[in-house]
Amino acid sequence: MALLSRLGLYLLLAGFGLWLSTLTLNEFTLTPTLISSHLKPEHQATLGVRLQPLVQKTFQSGWEFTCAFDTVLNNLNNEYRTAQQWDKVIYDEYSFALTKAAASGPLKQQPWLWFGLTFGLVIVGALLFILPALIQLAGNKNNGIFQDASTNRGWIAKGIGAFLILFYITLYYYPQYLANWTMLVDPISRALNGAEASRWFLYGFIYTVCVLVMGVRMAIKYRHNRYQQVRTASVVFFQTAVAFLLPEILVSLNKPYFDFKNIWPLDYDFFFDYNLNSLLQSGNLGIFMLVWGIVLFVVGVPILTYFFGKRWYCSWVCGCGGLAETLGDPYRQLSDKSLAAWKIERYLIHAVLGAAVVMTAMVLYTYFSGSSTVLFIDSYSVRSLYGFWIGGIFAGVVGTGLYPMMGNRVWCRFGCPLAAYLGMWQRKKSRFRITTNGGQCISCGNCSTYCEMGIDVRAYAQRGQDIVRSSCVGCGICSAVCPRGVLNLENASENSRVMVAPEVLLGNK
Repeated sequence: MALLSRLGLYLLLAGFGLWLSTLTLNEFTLTPTLISSHLKPEHQATLGVRLQPLVQKTFQSGWEFTCAFDTVLNNLNNEYRTAQQWDKVIYDEYSFALTKAAASGPLKQQPWLWFGLTFGLVIVGALLFILPALIQLAGNKNNGIFQDASTNRGWIAKGIGAFLILFYITLYYYPQYLANWTMLVDPISRALNGAEASRWFLYGFIYTVCVLVMGVRMAIKYRHNRYQQVRTASVVFFQTAVAFLLPEILVSLNKPYFDFKNIWPLDYDFFFDYNLNSLLQSGNLGIFMLVWGIVLFVVGVPILTYFFGKRWYCSWVCGCGGLAETLGDPYRQLSDKSLAAWKIERYLIHAVLGAAVVMTAMVLYTYFSGSSTVLFIDSYSVRSLYGFWIGGIFAGVVGTGLYPMMGNRVWCRFGCPLAAYLGMWQRKKSRFRITTNGGQCISCGNCSTYCEMGIDVRAYAQRGQDIVRSSCVGCGICSAVCPRGVLNLENASENSRVMVAPEVLLGNK
């Protein structure tokens, strides 16, 4: 089995290396036809003319083509800004579309072959690397977890983190450099929605594959725990079927792209004008989607959180939580348990929630009044800043990129506004709690070590006090790794929660 695992690792690394190398493949040629078909009519006489020196010139890489195109576009926009002709500045994302359309070569001609050599090898290799764990005893293993370079901020972890950060920055802000990667999944995109893959389809596909493959790892690792088995199956289903497949199928039917499990304020652009107009113009289904999103936030969250705690969403449904619980599982022990981290968490996550509420209020004011100025502040600038710093940098670049350094719930713990909203209900009005049997606790510390939200679970267990924290996502790992059965996830009357530690515990003096 060790040989099988080693073979899997070699296949994974080979597939990953080939995947990176595909960025250097293809040739790129800009033609008059591409210019006329991709540029808006008002840009044909300006940008179209400036692009003429690039026409019929063959570039050997996407990087070279993109740099040449972006230089022309940026020079033109700089001239407009210097002349203060702000209405002529071009904000359209032409670079990605033209880079992809101008490509010719192996990725265009044989996408399935290259898909198999990249994603195929990575998936098969990862599964072969994971499956040998079946012959080991079930349960969490502490063997060398704080000595391994991949799980304790070593050089491997730093390399993975650097790659994730670079990937997110490029995907969000420079997608033209990833055009070759989107060609690998073009056949899948065409099968689902009838169109070529966008950067977001590529991201959704990679995201879903990570949850699926690492979900297999979770199922094997925690095969002794039914709660973890069902919970893992749930996040895999919601990510694959509800978040990835269903929205693409809706698009193929000329319906709005809609993720039925995404909830405001996590889905911060739900009330943006273009989304509201899209839903309102899509007939009865669009109206249903709009009502569904509002009711889920206003009614669904309080009711479901009252009965089940925030775990119903954060650990069973949410895509961010799904990635954290699967891909991020090897890093859960890295969460900061210090008092200082808790103080930062309290203020920061509620500050983000407040920013989301203020931004949304301004967006809705602009939508209904037609005025973009709210108290001398431009609402479009506010929503743009929120999207950049919170939706992009915090949620993506930091939230996922720092998995190997700060644990798997950086975004959920410090920044997610929906987690803050759910946490308020869980703390003040919920039947959920994690009960403790202090008399059985041997203070091994497994529970605190593997708490991804940085809660010192052992301190509660030693006192026999129920764990009722707004940050707790109810993942249940603390209970799964406890060797004495001290911790149990329970739902009962909210008045029965032990909020203050008893002075005397049975079995302890």
